[in-house]
Amino acid sequence: QVQLVESGGGLVQAGGSLRLSCAASGRTFSDSTIGWFRQAPGKEREFVAQIRWSGGLTGYAGSVKGRFTISRDNAKNTVYLQMDSLKPEDTAVYYCAATLVAGGDYDYWGQGTQVTVSS
Repeated sequence: QVQLVESGGGLVQAGGSLRLSCAASGRTFSDSTIGWFRQAPGKEREFVAQIRWSGGLTGYAGSVKGRFTISRDNAKNTVYLQMDSLKPEDTAVYYCAATLVAGGDYDYWGQGTQVTVSS
């Protein structure tokens, strides 16, 4: 059974940093893409960043490029999202998700972790 467990959310002041973790288990993710998404109250869920488990190719939404960094630790089966220079508009529930194969649909989702950035 695939499990994705996010952690690391919290309350931070604008300009501060947080690091989110997504611990993956239940299958081999070597062919997968792991993504981070977020959903703010009253808004649609939006893509934030993604990384291919094999090769480490990354991609970012324009709104976070240069401020957020996605990375992975193969030994720990964990993907991280380092968030710097946080803004109040980054406030949302952040979810990690995984595809079965690179370029596929995001079939597996975590439960989410709340990030709140105060002004």
